[in-house]
Amino acid sequence: MNLKRRLRGHAEVHTGALNDILFILLLFFLIVSTLANPNVIKLSQPKAKSDTKSKQTVVVSIDANNQFFVGTSKVSLDELKAKLQPILAKETDQPAVVINADKGVPIENVVAVMRVARELGAKSVLAVDKNGAQ
Repeated sequence: MNLKRRLRGHAEVHTGALNDILFILLLFFLIVSTLANPNVIKLSQPKAKSDTKSKQTVVVSIDANNQFFVGTSKVSLDELKAKLQPILAKETDQPAVVINADKGVPIENVVAVMRVARELGAKSVLAVDKNGAQ
């Protein structure tokens, strides 16, 4: 007598619920990443009627205390050119330095950053608040 089962069941793992969870996590991280602001230095920007749209190679911020930041790292005005040069050298297209300055910053500091950007062959763009000119 042959008592062996002819049809054996195959073990299966159902991943439908796992796929749903992964899709929801993916959507969550995509939405959160668009809301994240890379400029963590709080500044009140000057206002303008037009928006500044430019490819941001590097962001130079000047806060109300006249402190300079490249990205989020603090630098002095003398160190600015040395800090920007390797970042701008990596860019193959026209590099752009976005100047994110507090509205109380003297114009001389903004012009100094523009001068450094011009010496390095980069275009300088001043970031402004689009909520109306004041």
